[in-house]
Amino acid sequence: MTKRVALLISGGGSNMVSLAQSMTGDHPARPALVVSNRPNAGGLAKAEEMGIDTALVDHRPFGQDRAAFERDLNRTLEQVDPDIICMAGFMRVLTPVFIDRWAGRMLNIHPSLLPKYRGLHTHARALEAGDAEHGCSVHEVTAELDGGPLLGQARIKVEDKDTPETLAARVLEWEHKLYPAVLRRFAEGDRSLLLMP
Repeated sequence: MTKRVALLISGGGSNMVSLAQSMTGDHPARPALVVSNRPNAGGLAKAEEMGIDTALVDHRPFGQDRAAFERDLNRTLEQVDPDIICMAGFMRVLTPVFIDRWAGRMLNIHPSLLPKYRGLHTHARALEAGDAEHGCSVHEVTAELDGGPLLGQARIKVEDKDTPETLAARVLEWEHKLYPAVLRRFAEGDRSLLLMP
């Protein structure tokens, strides 16, 4: 049976686009819904152009009430009853209550070689540390920030001339390859670690 995938975004949605474009042909999953927490997220228009249903759950009216925001987000997701939820540049930290609701079904992509550099500013931190390698990781979402089981990693060499911006651009190219490959395997029931290139 074809799996339904909900994609959570906050911005331009480039990872969402690469995931959605991959779900064709004999792929075991299809995009069911793209949800943004920001009304001006460029990814909403991209999803609509691709014929994918979209929804907005704006976090701002909820202020600091994360539980109320997540109740609205849950209601929106439950309308499509997704088998898999892919966080694709979704810039909200979710509570354990929300994560427990979807345990074992949520994936995230993070721009570092986890467990290194959880959280923000990963490219600058890798350069400051003098790392020879950097990259991206796909993991299951758990209550521990960027701490769930690893499902995939892509590694690149750090060049002498790299800035946080050039490093981010090169890592993003690999995000667009790694995340779709991991999603396909996950939808097929394969949770082993995929290493690229």
